[in-house]
Amino acid sequence: MSFLVDSGIMVTSQVLFFGFGWLFFMRQLFKDYEVRQYVVQVVFSVTFAFSCTMFELIIFEILGVLNSSSRYFHWKLNLYVILLLLVFMVPFYIGYFVVSNIRLLHRKRLFFACLVWLTFMYFFWKLGDPFPILSPKHGILSIEQLISRVGVIGVTLMALLSGFGAVNCPYTYMSYFLRNVTDADILALERRLLQTMDMIISKKKRIAVAHRTMFQRGEVHNKPTGFWGMIKSVTTSAPGSENLSLIQQEVDALEELSRQLFLETADLHATKERIEYSITFQGKYFNFLGYFFSIYCVWKIFMATINIVFDRVGKTDPVTRGIEITVNYLGIQFDVKFWSQHISFILVGIIIVTSIRGLLITLTKFFYAISSSKSSNVIVLLLAQIMGMYFVSSVLLIRMSMPLEYRTIITEVLGELQFNFYHRWFDVIFLVSALSSILFLYLAHKQAPEKHMAL
Repeated sequence: MSFLVDSGIMVTSQVLFFGFGWLFFMRQLFKDYEVRQYVVQVVFSVTFAFSCTMFELIIFEILGVLNSSSRYFHWKLNLYVILLLLVFMVPFYIGYFVVSNIRLLHRKRLFFACLVWLTFMYFFWKLGDPFPILSPKHGILSIEQLISRVGVIGVTLMALLSGFGAVNCPYTYMSYFLRNVTDADILALERRLLQTMDMIISKKKRIAVAHRTMFQRGEVHNKPTGFWGMIKSVTTSAPGSENLSLIQQEVDALEELSRQLFLETADLHATKERIEYSITFQGKYFNFLGYFFSIYCVWKIFMATINIVFDRVGKTDPVTRGIEITVNYLGIQFDVKFWSQHISFILVGIIIVTSIRGLLITLTKFFYAISSSKSSNVIVLLLAQIMGMYFVSSVLLIRMSMPLEYRTIITEVLGELQFNFYHRWFDVIFLVSALSSILFLYLAHKQAPEKHMAL
């Protein structure tokens, strides 16, 4: 009876997560597109539901909600379903919709979709060869074989996003990095943009008038054909007529300049708004957060470097270790075990909420940046693949933030993986991502004033 009640709780929560994923798909990702393939919407929502269920089981593990055997069963079921989606179903449908967009392959799209999936499986399996991610005793069809490879991809994605976010967050929040923009700068650039647009209109009018004159003279119907005729039409022009090819080249150059001026004008307006926002109370608060995250970024880069150089991985969760150091330093009586459990629960909850929120925001921005009516289905499935791998790898890494007594079932379910490898790999990719982001943002910040002066 207890198992049925526990299963009812899990199914209810999964239905709620599925509904949230469905609404997010309709209200955010596909609000500007018509849903033509409901299988894409179902796959995305199911992936989101089972990804969130893993985080729910982590919370239940800390709080002791549900029977231990029930939690173990649902951990196993959840992992099997999410791996079935990430390794078999989502890659197959990605290949299917990619092939469907190619007319030459449309008739045999099922065959070529299977071919794409087999290619994915080959590279997915070969991915595990260079990494020490498994114990040698695991069989080829064991669940550890799949989790280990999904974990490598997911941890890499997490580290890349974390490294960029750790650098970009203080750069975005701190007013120190804002360049000085005045109304005179914006007006001057807008005036140049309007002058450029007037020149484009003027030259296009000249082209239209020339075409009309040629049409009236009958030159359009009596155009020379062939290669030499094309060369003659480009290099020569009739007396009193315009050199249309030269004017068209000037129009193309002016249109490119107008695009750059428009983007620069929009950037100046955005910077001006950020300057005005930075003097408000909320702006000052985010500016303070920027300094805090700058310190955190430096500390995180330093610790990642130390971990890589000395091949170090923590054995105790950070909360318990921090409380022990504080208690020993102050010399006070304190129940470390009791408070570490509660603080770990709060910390893990914050990590889970911010991870889901941050990933959904990132996925939405990414989708709007590159999607189109033809590619939208493929991109949504790619986002579902990234999301599922991201959440599976989150479980691998969050495990270290939990006290030892709460890791037991998670460790049993995930199998005998080389957990230390994933933490070292995260540190390496995080360090590379953070340093690359610092270099990129430094060059972008340095070139922005030079680009403004050139325009």
